[in-house]
Amino acid sequence: MDFFELIRSRYSVRAYTDRPVEDEKVQQILEAARLAPTAANRQPFRILVIKTAGREDELRRIYSRQWFVAAPYVLCVCGVEAEAWVRNQDGRDYLDVDAAIVMDHIVLAATALGLGTCWIAAFDPEAAREVLQLPDGVEPIIFTPLGYPDDRPRAKQRKDTSGLVRYDHW
Repeated sequence: MDFFELIRSRYSVRAYTDRPVEDEKVQQILEAARLAPTAANRQPFRILVIKTAGREDELRRIYSRQWFVAAPYVLCVCGVEAEAWVRNQDGRDYLDVDAAIVMDHIVLAATALGLGTCWIAAFDPEAAREVLQLPDGVEPIIFTPLGYPDDRPRAKQRKDTSGLVRYDHW
């Protein structure tokens, strides 16, 4: 699939079939995540691959939508605070940026393999910490279900580039 077609075909999937996801595809997606660029190449992330079968109730504590646990997997990109790069000039921590890049690689790789995802940031972080048994210094940043879509994309509503891009100065 052409890269630009891949970008156009990606959408937020909110319905999944119960078809199992092949281990090979999961590994390809994880490899795409591993290759994602991160600040100073620190790779301050960990990915939790969670099988949903039998864990639906506890996973819904993290995000209550039924479709969140309808896919065979839920992935969580966690940030390891002690490994994050921090800009010297102002102390800005790039952990969230790195996690976002990793998740974007996951989402695009999944789309290229015919799988669906949906970026979830509106989750309960305390429930996530408890359910996933995260140690201190590890933060859940982004979740996505991972499975075969059981819906169709809707038309995308996006701003025109003229409203988003500036050249040379603001």
